[in-house]
Amino acid sequence: MPLSQLIVLAIIQGLTEFLPISSSGHLALVDELTGWADQGVLIDVAIHVGSLFAVLIYFRKDVGALIGGSMALLRGRMTDAGRLALYLMAASVPIFIVGFVVVSTGMVDGLRGVATIAWANMIFAVLLYWSDRAGATTKTLAEMSWGQAVIVGISQAAAVIPGASRSGVTMMAARFLGFDRREGARFSMLLAIPTILGAGAAATLELAETGNVTLQSDAVIAALLSFLVAWAAIAVFMRLLESMSLTPFVIYRVVLGAALLLWVYL
Repeated sequence: MPLSQLIVLAIIQGLTEFLPISSSGHLALVDELTGWADQGVLIDVAIHVGSLFAVLIYFRKDVGALIGGSMALLRGRMTDAGRLALYLMAASVPIFIVGFVVVSTGMVDGLRGVATIAWANMIFAVLLYWSDRAGATTKTLAEMSWGQAVIVGISQAAAVIPGASRSGVTMMAARFLGFDRREGARFSMLLAIPTILGAGAAATLELAETGNVTLQSDAVIAALLSFLVAWAAIAVFMRLLESMSLTPFVIYRVVLGAALLLWVYL
């Protein structure tokens, strides 16, 4: 694979996975607009592994607490961290079910068109803006309920549509439910862990079936680049949310969607 293609894919995955602008939509656009050959399952796994390690390391204290809470649950003791771990598990179920159906039925290929990405960007950008304006800024994850966790999880299922943005729809749901921007973003990013693990496991199984499991230098480079960019994106985004609304991301998505519609229909 050309080094330029590898760098672009890794940067796009790392930059867009955790920002509310849709990583799947941007990656699909790269394929549509450049005509590059498919990067293959190995590179897909590599760039997702890189972004996964970024969120694990950035939220290492939360991850450590979740592991401790899960161990306490196995011993029959409920803690705040254990409850959050259960919420994350429950919130992950809808995307696994919908994702399985979409992939197994072949619907996934029909969702990758430029028009779909454009409309999804614009529609969900407006909803994100509405939620950010209407939502309160007081609730923390310590106040989350089972019902709220499931609602965020159900919203995440919309991420099977390229352009909807997994992080965007989960933050949108959290904001509508009254959670603080940073707390909504924190739950969204922690929720990415089981989601990326699930997608990575499915891709790894596919890779194992092909027998092409040799570690390649391209995959190592892709994973490292994706990790570095994702870690920087998370750090900057969480800092910005201390003093900034989600409006700049909304504007970007509306402009992108409008430009894509003009390109498709004119």
